[in-house]
Amino acid sequence: MKNFLLEFKSFATKGNAIDLAIGVMIGAAFGKIIDSLVADLFLPVISFITGGQINYANSLIALSPVPEGIPMPLKSRG
Repeated sequence: MKNFLLEFKSFATKGNAIDLAIGVMIGAAFGKIIDSLVADLFLPVISFITGGQINYANSLIALSPVPEGIPMPLKSRG
Protein backbone atom coordinates (compact mmCIF):
# COMPACT_ATOMS: atom_id res chain seq x y z
CA MET A 1 0.00 0.00 0.00
CA LYS A 2 2.84 2.37 0.77
CA ASN A 3 4.31 1.75 -2.69
CA PHE A 4 0.95 2.62 -4.27
CA LEU A 5 0.78 5.92 -2.37
CA LEU A 6 4.34 6.82 -3.37
CA GLU A 7 3.60 6.08 -7.03
CA PHE A 8 0.37 8.09 -6.90
CA LYS A 9 2.18 11.04 -5.29
CA SER A 10 4.81 10.87 -8.02
CA PHE A 11 2.12 10.85 -10.71
CA ALA A 12 0.06 13.65 -9.15
CA THR A 13 3.03 15.98 -8.76
CA LYS A 14 4.13 15.64 -12.36
CA GLY A 15 3.48 18.70 -14.48
CA ASN A 16 1.13 16.91 -16.89
CA ALA A 17 -1.44 15.96 -14.24
CA ILE A 18 -1.45 19.44 -12.74
CA ASP A 19 -1.75 21.04 -16.21
CA LEU A 20 -4.69 18.78 -17.01
CA ALA A 21 -6.48 19.67 -13.77
CA ILE A 22 -5.96 23.39 -14.38
CA GLY A 23 -7.21 23.03 -17.96
CA VAL A 24 -10.38 21.28 -16.81
CA MET A 25 -11.10 24.00 -14.25
CA ILE A 26 -10.52 26.80 -16.76
CA GLY A 27 -12.71 25.02 -19.33
CA ALA A 28 -15.57 24.64 -16.86
CA ALA A 29 -15.36 28.30 -15.84
CA PHE A 30 -15.21 29.44 -19.47
CA GLY A 31 -18.32 27.41 -20.29
CA LYS A 32 -20.25 29.07 -17.46
CA ILE A 33 -19.12 32.52 -18.64
CA ILE A 34 -20.31 31.84 -22.20
CA ASP A 35 -23.67 30.49 -20.97
CA SER A 36 -24.15 33.60 -18.87
CA LEU A 37 -23.20 35.95 -21.73
CA VAL A 38 -25.66 34.32 -24.09
CA ALA A 39 -28.54 34.08 -21.61
CA ASP A 40 -28.11 37.46 -19.92
CA LEU A 41 -26.71 39.68 -22.67
CA PHE A 42 -27.22 38.44 -26.22
CA LEU A 43 -30.72 36.95 -25.99
CA PRO A 44 -32.31 39.98 -24.27
CA VAL A 45 -30.79 42.29 -26.92
CA ILE A 46 -32.05 40.07 -29.75
CA SER A 47 -35.46 39.84 -28.07
CA PHE A 48 -35.60 43.65 -27.79
CA ILE A 49 -34.67 44.06 -31.46
CA THR A 50 -37.34 41.58 -32.59
CA GLY A 51 -39.97 43.23 -30.38
CA GLY A 52 -40.11 40.39 -27.86
CA GLN A 53 -42.15 38.19 -30.18
CA ILE A 54 -39.71 35.27 -30.15
CA ASN A 55 -39.39 33.06 -27.06
CA TYR A 56 -35.90 31.58 -26.93
CA ALA A 57 -36.48 29.58 -23.74
CA ASN A 58 -37.72 26.52 -25.65
CA SER A 59 -35.92 27.09 -28.95
CA LEU A 60 -33.68 24.35 -30.26
CA ILE A 61 -31.68 24.00 -33.44
CA ALA A 62 -30.99 20.42 -34.52
CA LEU A 63 -27.45 20.09 -35.87
CA SER A 64 -28.17 16.73 -37.47
CA PRO A 65 -31.33 14.94 -38.62
CA VAL A 66 -33.30 13.35 -35.77
CA PRO A 67 -34.57 9.82 -36.53
CA GLU A 68 -38.34 9.34 -36.64
CA GLY A 69 -39.91 8.53 -33.28
CA ILE A 70 -37.13 10.02 -31.16
CA PRO A 71 -38.13 13.20 -29.30
CA MET A 72 -35.85 16.20 -29.63
CA PRO A 73 -33.85 16.65 -26.41
CA LEU A 74 -34.21 19.97 -24.65
CA LYS A 75 -31.51 21.65 -22.68
CA SER A 76 -32.39 21.39 -19.01
CA ARG A 77 -32.34 24.55 -16.97
CA GLY A 78 -30.91 24.44 -13.51
